[in-house]
Amino acid sequence: MPKTSCFKAYDIRGRIPDELNADLARRISYAYAQVIKPKRVVVGRDIRLTSNEIADAVMEGLQQAGVDVFDIGLCGTENVYFATFSQGMDGGIMVTASHNPIDYNGLKLVREDAKPIGAETGLKDIQKLVESDDLSIPEGLTGKREQLDTWDDYIKHLLSYIDVSKVKPLKVVINPGNGGASLVIDRIESLLPIEFIKMDYEVDGSFPNGIPNPLLPENQSKTSERVIQEKADLGIAWDGDYDRCFMFDENGQFVNGYYLVGLITKELLKQTPGSAIVYDPRLIWNTIDVVNEAGGAPIISKTGHSYIKKVMRDNDAIYGGEISGHHYFKDFSYCDSGMVPWLLVCSLLSSADSQISALITDFQQRYPASDEINRRVDDPKAIIAKMEEQYAEQAEGIDHIDGLSVDLGTWRFNLRMSNTEPLLRLNVETRGTEKSLDDAIEEVLEIYN
Repeated sequence: MPKTSCFKAYDIRGRIPDELNADLARRISYAYAQVIKPKRVVVGRDIRLTSNEIADAVMEGLQQAGVDVFDIGLCGTENVYFATFSQGMDGGIMVTASHNPIDYNGLKLVREDAKPIGAETGLKDIQKLVESDDLSIPEGLTGKREQLDTWDDYIKHLLSYIDVSKVKPLKVVINPGNGGASLVIDRIESLLPIEFIKMDYEVDGSFPNGIPNPLLPENQSKTSERVIQEKADLGIAWDGDYDRCFMFDENGQFVNGYYLVGLITKELLKQTPGSAIVYDPRLIWNTIDVVNEAGGAPIISKTGHSYIKKVMRDNDAIYGGEISGHHYFKDFSYCDSGMVPWLLVCSLLSSADSQISALITDFQQRYPASDEINRRVDDPKAIIAKMEEQYAEQAEGIDHIDGLSVDLGTWRFNLRMSNTEPLLRLNVETRGTEKSLDDAIEEVLEIYN
């Protein structure tokens, strides 16, 4: 029986070659074909040095199952989403390990309309089949394989979210972390009146400047310093497969993803009043206020792309935002894009004639919030139970939509277990001051110990 520890809740990720390799990738794609039963599938790959080999194996497995494969080559995860829904394909597979260490790779799987395949929507069935001794892959490639170029259509689609003629000249520092985002910037740069100041720009799967993870403090400081040095209007950084983007204001300050959700929500509800907006349970008060003030409908969802996308579809929501940097759009087939958010922010900066720090000041003052605080613990479940017991009597509300959320009136927190590690993830927000936020964080962390 093959080792399948690479199967996670939302996708497939593992160390090369012991947890994921070409043989296992071929077996996974063949099993995907047996479970999903597609006729035409898009395959793309990120810039990692092992992605070519893994992608070739994936395409072979699909062809051995009689599936016609459309190879879109080097790209980001959202290009696979776009090609799948825009070309009417039956599914898509992206070879990527996003921001994981250099010796990792992985697969993200979707079905028709780029609907996600996660643990509750087929991934466990695929895993079970991969592990089966009865899975026998036939010799020979009966499915066709051809190249597919959707770049022009994709760029046109991205620009449809804004009025390009109203975008003002801006100076923007961009940091792809030597990941794939530069593939998009190269194609979009001449179409916008934006001066892009490029750093760690060249596509390089050896990651000479470190893993493309904008949440790492050392990566943030580099981008921040460059924004200040260049006197830029905005800084943008992406992870390796650019399905998440992160922003820095004109002072080089990292913009908490929570406030970015509020900013995008406000802008989109101006365009489509009364629409539904989906948010995750980690930090919520600012998003709810913004949606209600704009006459929209705030709808909560469990954290994770497969959950967010389903809730959006079920409620015809125009946008879903996670504080972790994932932003989902109805017009992008409810999928996440790391490119649409910064385009919307540049459009907003142009029309508001304000700096980004001014646009989020009200959010920050009303609801000071922590960044996500991760702690490695021996027994996460026991600590969550202890926390609920501790606050049961004084809480104004407790829910378990995703982990434990406790509303204490003037402040609240959400505590979740990691899906893959013995970690607790804590997010705290207040209706008070930065001092009250610090006090709340200290109080919660003290109970851990």
